[in-house]
Amino acid sequence: MDNPLLQFDNLTAFDRLQPEHIAPAVDHLLADATAALELAVSPLVPAEFDAMSVSYAVVTERLDRAWSAVAHLSEVADSAAWRAAYNDALPRVVAFYTREACDSRLFAKYKAVAGAAGAEQLSAARRRALANWLRDFVLSGAELQGEARARFARIQERSAELTQKFSENVLDATDGFSLVVSLNELDGVPDDVRQCTRAAALADVGQDVAQDGAPGCKLTLHAPVYIPVMQCATNRALRERLHTAYVTRASDLGAAAFDNSALMRELLQLRAEEAALLGYENFAELSLVPKMADSPDEVMRFLRDLARRARPHAEQDMRDLRAFAAAQLDLPDLQAWDIAFASERLKELRYAFSEQEVRNYFTEPRVLEGLFRIIETLFDVVIRPDAAPTWHPLVRFYRIERAGELVGQFYLDAYARPGKGAGAWMDDARKRWRRPEGRLQTPVAFLVCNYAAPQGARPALLSHDDVLTLFHEFGHGLHHMLTGIDELGVSGISGVEWDAVELPSQFMENFCWEWSVLSRLTAHVDTGAPLPRELFDRIVAAKNFQSG
Repeated sequence: MDNPLLQFDNLTAFDRLQPEHIAPAVDHLLADATAALELAVSPLVPAEFDAMSVSYAVVTERLDRAWSAVAHLSEVADSAAWRAAYNDALPRVVAFYTREACDSRLFAKYKAVAGAAGAEQLSAARRRALANWLRDFVLSGAELQGEARARFARIQERSAELTQKFSENVLDATDGFSLVVSLNELDGVPDDVRQCTRAAALADVGQDVAQDGAPGCKLTLHAPVYIPVMQCATNRALRERLHTAYVTRASDLGAAAFDNSALMRELLQLRAEEAALLGYENFAELSLVPKMADSPDEVMRFLRDLARRARPHAEQDMRDLRAFAAAQLDLPDLQAWDIAFASERLKELRYAFSEQEVRNYFTEPRVLEGLFRIIETLFDVVIRPDAAPTWHPLVRFYRIERAGELVGQFYLDAYARPGKGAGAWMDDARKRWRRPEGRLQTPVAFLVCNYAAPQGARPALLSHDDVLTLFHEFGHGLHHMLTGIDELGVSGISGVEWDAVELPSQFMENFCWEWSVLSRLTAHVDTGAPLPRELFDRIVAAKNFQSG
């Protein structure tokens, strides 16, 4: 079958992947996985780790990889046709994973693997993977019976449907807003933002002229536009309009078609019911079982202690900001849409630099070059461009090698665009795994950010926060790609407690505050000059600005 989702020898052919490929691929892979499950629980397969991998893991890993590609495109390349195909397949995929996770026969088989003679001789990674699987069977309802089990399955299916609809509403509400204003309404906004919003207006027929007949600029709620406008635009009415649109996205105060209120209420009810079915007092207890914290009480004590320590500083920060806004900005009634603007002005006054000044030094090519150099030095690897089909022309692909051997690969999808979810994240396209036939499968990662795309020959410019975000996501990516563990269930980020998985990303962020590192990431977009040490010192001094 000529279907990119059914070709596992190479990387996914994202350039050929179409909505019509989803249903036949999913149906084919679900049939294979269902047959593999029935074989795995039969007497034909002994209760041994390797035997279960050969009969079951090989088949289900294919389903995991194909569905990962489908789910990824729903987040970064959404369209009406893709969404329809994805949502059509979603209930069938969720139903299989739910059925698998609570299959008492499969649960018994893995318990037999863990209890078999010689199980104590398994590697530490295999013992950990087994322990996690047994825990997850219980959390997935494998010990439930009768109507309780059936209800649990319905909750999983409905929760997946609601979660997907929630994300779609946020994306649609974000993409559905635009505002064309004239250039003179963007006083104070950085030139590169003015240029990109002007280009966006010119790209839309009928939106290149503002209401007053002046040349138009198209504003959106995407971060590369929204954040600099809120920080820099002197037009208070414009800030209010954008802020209101942003904070009411997908709510009862925004467009009714995208209102997530009822979805949130139902999700909370389903989570409470799920926890009760599994014998927990609330969903927080259930959520913490595979995490590091022991109880909701422990979490709340931590948060309350943090709030107690932070609140006096937060109140002082707000008093300072209100006083400054009233005295220096003629804003005696500081409102929510004024805070980013006033904060930026106060930071400029205290530390004598602006975000735009800093952004001019962080060109994306230089930042990536510096980041790759750090990774190569720290981990004795080499990062180089690689070739792979992608879902968008601006997506890049790289490989990581050590001593000439492939270690891992990653897609870098850096720029914001319609149809792409907001924020930044890392996800796995393929896990590291010593396959049963002995071949080492190397990991592949998706690394996603949402920066403003380059304009013409001018490179993308990053703020210091953008650089922190890039280092953060690469920390997750390195965790996934540089793992030395060969077991599918615990390689990379798999099987790691979700409150511990942030450690590598926080580790990488620290380099963004070191002069010996940061100075090598910079080259002024116009002059090529490196970041001055004096400006770096002011950035560091402002590190805890308004941290309360």
